[in-house]
Amino acid sequence: MGIFDFVKQGVRDMSIARPESAKALPIYKHPDQTIPMKAQLTVMADEIAFFYKDGTLVGQIGPGRHTLETSNIPFLDIIVDKFTGGNVLKAEVWFVTMREIAGLKFGGRIGAQEDPKSGVPVETMVHGDYSIQVNDATKFIAFFGLRAIASEDEFTGWFRNQVLKVIRDRIAELLVKKKWPLLDVTSGAYTEEIEEDVILGVKKHLASYGVDVVRLGNFEISIGEEDGKNLKKLYTDAAYIRMSGGMAGYQQFAAGKAMMGAGEGMAKGGGEGGGGGMLAGAGLGVGVGMANMFNQQQHPPPQAPQAPQAPAGAGQVTCGACNKLVAAGKFCAECGQTLAPAKAFCANCGQQMAAGSKFCPGCGSKTA
Repeated sequence: MGIFDFVKQGVRDMSIARPESAKALPIYKHPDQTIPMKAQLTVMADEIAFFYKDGTLVGQIGPGRHTLETSNIPFLDIIVDKFTGGNVLKAEVWFVTMREIAGLKFGGRIGAQEDPKSGVPVETMVHGDYSIQVNDATKFIAFFGLRAIASEDEFTGWFRNQVLKVIRDRIAELLVKKKWPLLDVTSGAYTEEIEEDVILGVKKHLASYGVDVVRLGNFEISIGEEDGKNLKKLYTDAAYIRMSGGMAGYQQFAAGKAMMGAGEGMAKGGGEGGGGGMLAGAGLGVGVGMANMFNQQQHPPPQAPQAPQAPAGAGQVTCGACNKLVAAGKFCAECGQTLAPAKAFCANCGQQMAAGSKFCPGCGSKTA
């Protein structure tokens, strides 16, 4: 090491501050626990420096430029290394940013969620950004000190996973409890309500880490393009059925869909040389059959008129074969047997007369 390198190293040892590369991190640990007495400590306006010895908080220093010596910072006496004659401090120095840090990204799968309006499970995703703010620096240091997170990517990666987990759980719960149609959710109609509920859920989950998620930004729940088209089609079909009058509308709708499907099949694969001629023909038959069925249900064919029945007692006789009272004639309307000629009697003298007689053989009276 040359003389200039030695001087540079000495300057670095005498300057304790967060480097530019770590400005965006909520927490930064100074890499060297051996600190020369009278070193210069620089604490930015939005952060606090914490001194730990053997895992115990010794003291903290607020914003400004400070000379590390026991005369002006009494708690440093606890961390003086006696073996160096009091010229060296032995401590872990943590810098914690106390302002709100925004622009942290998150995104990933929520999973297959059942659309309450259609009952169809749809793969759902979420992405956006969020901001965090430390509310208890000692909890924050204790947690990350145990994890020994060393890089910005490692920190943001861990935190992103925690936020995404809570967001996934809360959104899934909201969809089930509130029964919001997925197309309404993905349109942004409920973004404000979802953000409030998610932040509340994240707050409780992260309380033990000494940090809050303050707000979500560019927050968006989405589904695949094909799933979106399918849901829109299902919603349209359902609206058509409702307007068409329940079951009857459904039957008419189904018949029309079958005929349309058959026509599409014939256009794509029917005809000579086509691979779907038979299926296309079958589809057309099904469609026509469903259409006819619906038409019959809406307009039933007229029933054949029934033969008028003679009023009881008017021109009726009792069949000798089946003892049924039937209309007079040659054959019984119930059993088909030959009917015996009906007996007639004179209304004036009571004399029995032959069937069809115009005058009574006993008194000569004219029959009715």
